[in-house]
Amino acid sequence: MSTNKLELSGKTSKKITPDMVGLFFEDINFAADGGLYAEMIENRSFEAVKSCGENHNYVLQEDNLYAWASTDKQPKNLIISFNQPVSQNNPHYLRFIAKKAGEGFSNKAYDGISLKKGMKYKLSFYAREVDYPKGNITALITKKGTTYAKTEITFKNAVKRPKEWMDTIKVTCDTMDWAKYEAVIEAKKDVQNALFELHLTKPGTVEFDLISLIPEDAVAGVFRKDLFEALKGINPAFLRFPGGCIVEGTSIMRRYQWKNTVGDLKDRKINTCLWAVQGGNTIGEYEMQDCHYMQSYGIGFYEYFLLCELLSGKKRVCKPLPVLNIGVACQFRSYETVPVDSPEFQEYIQDALDLIEFANGPVTSKWGSLRAKMGHPKSFNLELLAIGNEQWESGAVDLAPRYIAFEKAIHKKYPKIKCLGTAGPFINHPLHTSAWNFYRTNIKKNKAFTYAVDEHYYVAPKWLYDNVTLYDNYPRDIKVFAGEYAAHDDNLSNSVEGAVAEAAMMTGMEKNGDLVEFASYAPLFNRIGHSQWTPDLIWFDADKVVLTPSYYVQKIFSDYAGCEALELNGQEKALRKNGLYVSAVKNGSKTIIKIVNGSDQAQTLELTDTNGKPVTKKAEIVTLQAANGKAKKVVPTNAVDTSAGNKVLKGGIMSNLQVCKKRAPEEAALISQSKTLSGTVELTAKSVMVVIL
Repeated sequence: MSTNKLELSGKTSKKITPDMVGLFFEDINFAADGGLYAEMIENRSFEAVKSCGENHNYVLQEDNLYAWASTDKQPKNLIISFNQPVSQNNPHYLRFIAKKAGEGFSNKAYDGISLKKGMKYKLSFYAREVDYPKGNITALITKKGTTYAKTEITFKNAVKRPKEWMDTIKVTCDTMDWAKYEAVIEAKKDVQNALFELHLTKPGTVEFDLISLIPEDAVAGVFRKDLFEALKGINPAFLRFPGGCIVEGTSIMRRYQWKNTVGDLKDRKINTCLWAVQGGNTIGEYEMQDCHYMQSYGIGFYEYFLLCELLSGKKRVCKPLPVLNIGVACQFRSYETVPVDSPEFQEYIQDALDLIEFANGPVTSKWGSLRAKMGHPKSFNLELLAIGNEQWESGAVDLAPRYIAFEKAIHKKYPKIKCLGTAGPFINHPLHTSAWNFYRTNIKKNKAFTYAVDEHYYVAPKWLYDNVTLYDNYPRDIKVFAGEYAAHDDNLSNSVEGAVAEAAMMTGMEKNGDLVEFASYAPLFNRIGHSQWTPDLIWFDADKVVLTPSYYVQKIFSDYAGCEALELNGQEKALRKNGLYVSAVKNGSKTIIKIVNGSDQAQTLELTDTNGKPVTKKAEIVTLQAANGKAKKVVPTNAVDTSAGNKVLKGGIMSNLQVCKKRAPEEAALISQSKTLSGTVELTAKSVMVVIL
């Protein structure tokens, strides 16, 4: 066990942000639908599309009955129609024909319905009578013939039905129109992998749309409680949304359009998901398991802003950080752009201005009034806006004039908004350097031109260790936003090794907290068995949440942030030679030391004051390490992954569930204790320690 020394001077070197750690949300790996969005019904509006192919070559096919089936094996009982729908934005709906009493149809849901005994679930749907003069509707949760929850809904049958067709000119029958039904269903027992069913109690024909089942404990009626609590546990300083490549889409037509995500749920125009086709670091195959992956926009821009408010607390405010499309489809997938000098491009700029009005405008304004109508008269206090996601200057994309046009229009109308630029998907690359030169040249002429630049890096653990000093010599004219980063080992798993490397890098970010304003790990969520990209911060299925080693690292740096960096006088350089990475900060009267042991050996660190005397104060010590005390060894990789994480597991085609098992997070332990120091702290191999004095 090697011994090292660290002298704590108590002298501060610079003021730093205590609000560096935030979250990046993208609808990937079923992060929204089937994830944070508490909706349990899959393809609830019968708008499913099957996406087949790969990034540059794919087809879209309507598959409206996906996830639905007749309970009596009578597929002809189910008919998709689009005549006079509930909403023209989502025109398809189901016509169900029951030839005898008790016939029904089912939804497989996301890996099946999961209920907890005694919990209540809110059921709602739209229905319209075609020919159902008598009878009600029964909702059930079943599995292999056993019913676990059941309720009967009184149906609004027609009371005045014409005897002959000529009579229709004399009869007004309001009950023959769409009506919304709501009920509560309570679980009798726990169950997993069950079916949701609707049955007619009499023979007849009824049409259905927007069928929904949401747990009663969903936060704000929207967010799955356990996943929300996991986010809340990080105390994030910001939320970057909605992506990611989602912002751009596989094509301009399929891009994310925030105006389609607000207003009444029934009117939110459902979109395909970019991650339904081959891409990311998934297994390569023409038709992916989740080729029906859609965006229902149950979590839209209103809900994202609301989520920021709900994640805010006494410790810090979670600021919304929306990302705008700048008239470019995803550059990894398409060369499609909207010309900067076209009228269509001006619509993109107007969308940005309208978004600011939606977030901050008075209730008398067009978009501010919609926000108020949705339940939030007060401003969401939007301050930050990212112009573009991950664009880079190329033969196909003219990034510079796009950014200039957005920035000019935004600051002309809203001068206080802070605009963020993008440095592309790679770091330590000519594209990255070129982007920074562009922003730095313009900031000299216009101080408000760019508040921060968004950098992305998915890299090997060794790269993070080797680049802890990355931000030491950055100019201080523009802030840094580490908007997407993660350690990627060769297995693409959430290893302790990867988390420790990320912690090492974060000591460098924290030390440069006067420059690094924002940092967010990516991606955020991964539904087990429905993964398009690993590693991820939080894994989950229908019943459980798995907090990864990387999650605990983010929590540590958020919970134990400081306002000032302590002067270490170069001691950290000597420590790095032994695989130790440190940062020391002040937060009020507290001194906080973060120590990362990236080596394969246990080490001792002696803590002294400026007189060389051992520190013997009472301290709180928080340690993150492998659950069994010994981190597994990972296959070493040394270089930046310039394919942006696009890797395929060796060993042939596997199911998504097999992929997730192979890449499953390594178990980690977060241990907290109070003790009086004896002048030294002992660090296990591959661990992170926080000492609070």
